[in-house]
Order: sequence, then structure tokens, then C-alpha cells
Amino acid sequence: MQTMDPMTATPEGALASPAVARNREPILSVLRAHLPARGRVLEIAAGSGEHAVGFAGALPSLEWTPSDPSPGARASIAAWAGVAGLANLKPALALDVLDEASWPDGPFAAVVCINMIHISPWAATEGLMRLAGRVLPAGGLLATYGPYREAEAALAPSNAAFDESLRGRDPAWGLRDRDEVAAAAKAEGLALTRRVEMPANNLMLLFRRTR
Repeated sequence: MQTMDPMTATPEGALASPAVARNREPILSVLRAHLPARGRVLEIAAGSGEHAVGFAGALPSLEWTPSDPSPGARASIAAWAGVAGLANLKPALALDVLDEASWPDGPFAAVVCINMIHISPWAATEGLMRLAGRVLPAGGLLATYGPYREAEAALAPSNAAFDESLRGRDPAWGLRDRDEVAAAAKAEGLALTRRVEMPANNLMLLFRRTR
């Protein structure tokens, strides 16, 4: 499981992240405003599973399917799901955006990806966009969250330091340019329709499938 956050194991065997505790409600607020009332949602790189459980519990009319290529992440998701007992939270998929053979069949009304784009090689972002273009119907939503570089704004010192630490850990990682991410999305029929400023110098970028 790719993460820069310290994880704490719970007695139930799930992993807990302090970052999730900070960002879950702000992200949920945006999702509430833009997700459909009903339908299937696919979460990419679901990590510990805390977002999946929190969002599925808060949005009971949506069927939430988390995914992660890491067996450790999927075990944590299963542990959180076992505690929550939510009928609309589906078992985690072993989905890897770099392996198209692992991609599920659509359609999904929405795809959600939190804190993956900067902690993965650029090919993972391209894979995310191809996946979203494949499983979303026309008008379907792709929602991403994380820090980005923007040509019109100076990089916040905290994000600059974070970017340096990411590249020190893996040269293929690092904060991505918002416009380059939007261009990769456009190539797969996804248009950037909304930019939402979030706490701690993060953004949510919302894309809609146009074809």
C-alpha cells in the first residue's frame, strides 16, 4: 500500500490514518454535492478503507466498491467493512490501474480517486483516465483529490517540501501539473468541469465523461 502517512493498527486488524480523519468530511461535502443520488461508485486506491466505510455509511443510496492492488490494503478494507456492516459497501477489488486485465466491467456512475496521483508513476494517472473513460457513462463523474501544481499559482511551501520528499522516496512520484492531468483526462473523453480548493493546500478536480 503506497502511502506517506503513518498507520495505526486497530484491535480489529484495520489500519487507521490520521490524514483520513482530517480530510474525510471535507471530501464528503464535495461528493455529496456532485455524486448522483443512486448508482455504483468505484473507488480507486482505497488504501486503509476508512474513506470507503465513511462515504458508504454517509451515502446509503449509493453502492460503493473500493479497490486497491495491495493485499494489505484490501485486508484493512475488509476489517473496516466487517465492523461497519454496511449493505451498500461491496468487497474490495484487486484493481491495479496499470493492469487492464484487473479492471472491472462498467458502468459505474462515478469513479473516486483520493491521494493516488502524486504517489504513483505518471503511467498510473494515464491508466486512471483510461479506466474512467471505459467504465463511466456519458456524464459520469471522476473525482480526484490531492495536491497539484498550477501554472498560475506559486506552490505552497508545504507542498514544495512534500513534493521533494515524494521524489526522494521515488523519482517517479511527485505533485502533478493540473493542466497535464486535465490533458490526460481529455484524451480519454473526460472534461475538467470543476476545481474545488480544499484544506491543507489540496484540490478536488471533478471531470465528466463527454463521449
